[in-house]
Amino acid sequence: MHIVDRRRNPGGKSLANRQRFLRRAKEQIQDAVRDSVTGRGMKDMERGGEVSIPASGVKEPALRRAAGGNREHVLPGNKDFAEGDRIPRPRGGGGGGSGQEGSDTGSGEDEFRFALTQEEFLDLFLEDLELPDLAKKRMVVGEAAGFRRAGFSSTGSPANLALGRTMRNALSRRIALKRPKPEALEALEDQARAAEEAGALERAEALRSEIARLKHRVLRIPYIDPLDVRYRQFAPAPRPIAQAVMFCLMDVSGSMTEGMKDLAKRFYLLLYVFLKRRYKHVEVVFIRHTHEAKEVDEETFFRSPETGGTVVSTALEEMRRVLAARFSPDDWNIYAAQASDGDNTASDNDKTAGLLATEILPACQYYAYLEVGREGDHGPIGFIPRETDLWRLYTALRADGLPIAMRKVRHRKDIYPVFRELFRKGATTEASP
Repeated sequence: MHIVDRRRNPGGKSLANRQRFLRRAKEQIQDAVRDSVTGRGMKDMERGGEVSIPASGVKEPALRRAAGGNREHVLPGNKDFAEGDRIPRPRGGGGGGSGQEGSDTGSGEDEFRFALTQEEFLDLFLEDLELPDLAKKRMVVGEAAGFRRAGFSSTGSPANLALGRTMRNALSRRIALKRPKPEALEALEDQARAAEEAGALERAEALRSEIARLKHRVLRIPYIDPLDVRYRQFAPAPRPIAQAVMFCLMDVSGSMTEGMKDLAKRFYLLLYVFLKRRYKHVEVVFIRHTHEAKEVDEETFFRSPETGGTVVSTALEEMRRVLAARFSPDDWNIYAAQASDGDNTASDNDKTAGLLATEILPACQYYAYLEVGREGDHGPIGFIPRETDLWRLYTALRADGLPIAMRKVRHRKDIYPVFRELFRKGATTEASP
């Protein structure tokens, strides 16, 4: 069997060596990727790029000839010394070589730079993120994403050799064809020797003839025949997957400045890339709200300049309407992510709390609240900042054990760490200021 790998090597590089290097230096590369995203724009998230890791992390062990023992030889090109001469120590105690000037602080580290493709970059960046508790209720048949056992075949790859089934077939064939056993031949040999010692030459001759006939039969009936060999067979099969929907709720009211909206959009763009990359069967519903809310498409959600007052309950009512129309909590894993500056009409707080506590949160596997603020909005020294209405409201709901996670963001550099906290594997629901 000849196996030919016809995958094209990217950029003239060895694909196998590149994949082996990415596996070996995976942890360092992941750290470099996460550090690099802080300087990227959202449009650059789905692109590859160069990353740097310490050169010490790419060294490989190597075999070399031992240099021990006594060696007496003169290197080619030498005109000053003969074999047996003793070389004097250089004056000043230094060597004769020269090099670059060292660091004045005594520290430094070489870096190894290389490029990652779009696929490699996103795989490394999103590898340890997941939707919490994605296991629910009714399972639907998705795309053919796996294989199932499909019996045995007489042909196949050596890697799929079914040793147990092969030996069983061989044993059945040997029994059916009455192949002589080694123990039977040894017993006949003992009887033939005993007959010869006793002088029964005719019986000994008959035993020798029978032994020859049985040995010939052994040669004709092999221990394992090609007909006995079986290979495990696999067939592609659709793998059941859980249905999931993510609701993206964003406040676009007048209290949300352009900087706050930019932070919220960056969070949702990152969430959108994560969902589309990691989950092929997750629906995404976009809801914008001011004093009224409506479901919109992706383009409108990220780029519409609409603004107005702030009534949070309208977004929750719209989410409830969509759930009743298309996503039954009995059949779907339901997730929601809300971004707001924390302001809400005072008369709407009780209605918002009621909707969340009785209808929205009980239906959700996970509810993430991101509160965006102005950069540097910390107040004067000694001033204790007042928590927003929504933050106090959601803190009380979380204290009752409802599935809600809360984070605050005031600068775009905090978007990536907060996103990782909300959607890392085993994420907790503790509040973080």
